[in-house]
Amino acid sequence: MADGTAAVLPSGMTAPGGSASLFDIGRHRYLLRLVVRKEMRVRYQGSLLGLAWTYVKPAVQFAVFYFVMGTFLGMSARISPFAVFLFSGMVIVNLFTEILTNSTRSVTGNAPLVRKIYLPRQLFPVSSVFVALAHFAPQVVILVLGALVSGWTPDVVGLLAGLAGTAIVVCLALGVGLITAAINVAFRDIENITDLIAMVAVWFSPVLYPWSFVRDAFVDYPALLNLYFANPLTVAVELFHRAFWAGAAQPLDRPDGVLTDLWTHAAIAGAVSVVVLLIGDFTFRRMSYKFAQEL
Repeated sequence: MADGTAAVLPSGMTAPGGSASLFDIGRHRYLLRLVVRKEMRVRYQGSLLGLAWTYVKPAVQFAVFYFVMGTFLGMSARISPFAVFLFSGMVIVNLFTEILTNSTRSVTGNAPLVRKIYLPRQLFPVSSVFVALAHFAPQVVILVLGALVSGWTPDVVGLLAGLAGTAIVVCLALGVGLITAAINVAFRDIENITDLIAMVAVWFSPVLYPWSFVRDAFVDYPALLNLYFANPLTVAVELFHRAFWAGAAQPLDRPDGVLTDLWTHAAIAGAVSVVVLLIGDFTFRRMSYKFAQEL
């Protein structure tokens, strides 16, 4: 439709060309499984290592960060165990960046399907979430094993923190990814912008350093400090620190422990992420009626 809305037919059906709500994807579970399988197959087509890249890439990234930040800059002497602290933050940030970058390219990457047949367009960004979670799961297993070796004691609050951090990141990344996927159909520059976001995300959240460094640096700039802690990714990283690092480290009430008032921040971050998801779904639906023509 010219105004971006779908006309309702007498039978209750909607005119093709756009997308139903994101929350109707559950009615298309079979199609979603097919798209996820296709994405996994295409991702590793012609690859010798295949799914093993799920372990190789984070391992190389971890080794570089550990030796630069932990050994050369002395973080391992200040944060113990630094390996668990670092990897727990990396795992959740990698989940965010993978969902965001892949969902941004999801519609343009499936241009032949979008042009030739009708199916809910949200299937493509949502499939990116499931592919990212398939890569996320083995990294969490490695994180759990490393935390256990370091003396981690699992607890219910920590488990809830890990689940909350994952939910915040999935909602946030998918919400932003829906917006960027829709805009990317018309302006491919968005892909470069999301690549930049993925590159700096690890530095703008407390993955390589404790949150107290930011507090001390911005003590005279409360607006910047509030902006930093308003970032849901910052809170998600701290939730993962609470889940896996805190049980193997110093008590939580130490200045360099996890973020103070963590659950208050988590509630705010969760609300922000849900709002971003709703905005992303609305934006995607409004723009999806022109996807076939643009592609």
